[in-house]
Amino acid sequence: MEHPTKYPVQRGEVGYNVKLVQEWLCLEADAPTVVVDGDFGPATEAAVKEYQKSSGLKVDGIVTEEVFNRLSKPMTDALKQLPQASSLKQMVLDYALQHVKSHPRELRKRNEGPWVRLYCRGMDGDPYAWCCGFVSFILKQACETMGVTPPLKYTLDCDDLKNQATIKGVFKKFSDGGSGKPGDIFVIWYPQKQYWGHTGIALEPESDHMLTIEGNTNDVGSPEGYEACKRSRSYGNIGFISV
Repeated sequence: MEHPTKYPVQRGEVGYNVKLVQEWLCLEADAPTVVVDGDFGPATEAAVKEYQKSSGLKVDGIVTEEVFNRLSKPMTDALKQLPQASSLKQMVLDYALQHVKSHPRELRKRNEGPWVRLYCRGMDGDPYAWCCGFVSFILKQACETMGVTPPLKYTLDCDDLKNQATIKGVFKKFSDGGSGKPGDIFVIWYPQKQYWGHTGIALEPESDHMLTIEGNTNDVGSPEGYEACKRSRSYGNIGFISV
């Protein structure tokens, strides 16, 4: 998790420390959004003061370590280590639910912000559709807690995720009889583009649909959405990866 390299961060400063503060202000419901330009001017100071006021903090427009930790608490909560579960599938599910509770989401530009960088190994921006990074991060976090080697390598590419699973013999299409269990990974095939283009975690598979947890989606199930959330999906062109 990224933190400013020094405190306090305050009016008149420019650079990456300011950008981090501005990003979290934009993600915080109790703070006015600001332009993320790395310039701590009067608008950013006013937004900090408003956040401090709503949070019961000293209102001075200065971002101390305490203020930043309060702003970024959703990510800190998502990263907390959980007790070991009875299985890797359950551990994946437990962490996925913990992340969704913190409502990971992008900033106003596509695939940008601290959550995207968390899942995409420090990278963000237009090329980094982060659904696969979300799944890879959850799987890594679960494996570290269980003390086991991840069954799949960390990847940001859905095709690569599916290919790894195929080689290991843990992938099966729904149309070929594949069925996911809670905590398994699903991938979606897009025939128009001829690629596996979206992925997530099975939460509650049913006979004709499933509840899921997905990153980089939205209320219509787009693979280029803006948040991590629970969804309900029909099966369609889906395959399952058993963990």
